[in-house]
Amino acid sequence: MLLDGIGKRYRIGGPWVLRDVRLELRPGRVVRIHGHNGSGKSTLLRVVAGIAEPSKGRVSGRPSTGYVPERFPPALPFTAAQYLRHHARMRGISASQGTQLLERFGAEQFAGTAMKELSKGTSQKIAVTQALLGDPELLVFDEAWTGLDVAAREELAAVVRERARGGACVVFVDHDAARLADATDERWVVRDGALHTADEKTPATASRMVITIAGAAGSSLAAHLPEAEISARHEGGHRIVVDERRSDESLRRLLALGPEVHIVAVSQAPPQIRATEES
Repeated sequence: MLLDGIGKRYRIGGPWVLRDVRLELRPGRVVRIHGHNGSGKSTLLRVVAGIAEPSKGRVSGRPSTGYVPERFPPALPFTAAQYLRHHARMRGISASQGTQLLERFGAEQFAGTAMKELSKGTSQKIAVTQALLGDPELLVFDEAWTGLDVAAREELAAVVRERARGGACVVFVDHDAARLADATDERWVVRDGALHTADEKTPATASRMVITIAGAAGSSLAAHLPEAEISARHEGGHRIVVDERRSDESLRRLLALGPEVHIVAVSQAPPQIRATEES
């Protein structure tokens, strides 16, 4: 698959989110996309997945594709099993693969549960499962590990390795710099809308992560996240700044607090936060 001279903006006369991007995605390769929050990573992945059309340039040779968006809409009018059967029918495959994948990710007991009643972590397992249905030749994961429990995160990493060995191309964004470090073949950085090769000797991701949540008292958060810097947001909720190496563990602890905590967003800390902390 080839992206050639891709540019993307969301309205005529608006700013260019992507500029003159050229990227060849080859079978069997695991490709990581880096970039600061708002750099255009998610837009690039939507173009790769065919969800967004480029404003200029050409995409050719797109194979069968599975896509996990950064924000999966959980409040759909289906049970988990109905949703997966719907996707299986669209792809012309047996629904049994969805059942097998649910079992693999430890979510088979939620097959009959309405999507709107699922936790964020279980919804994410459904999102990953639908992307894997039919063994697509291209997998596009935008923060697909966020919200998954430890076992499911490890299982997804194992699936990526398996699919790549089988000839699939995997393109992913993730906040954990160590994710699939041993299996990644290419690293690219989106900066100012353009795509650059990543130098492995220079960290391509932020050293700090920002987790934005709604709900939960600050004192409760401090007790569960002693390593984090927690501040209240003007519109309610809290902003949590944590070392990226601890971000998965912090997310797991937040999810364990139950339904009173809603994770609004996970992003890399902007430069001004990092500069303040490093000074």
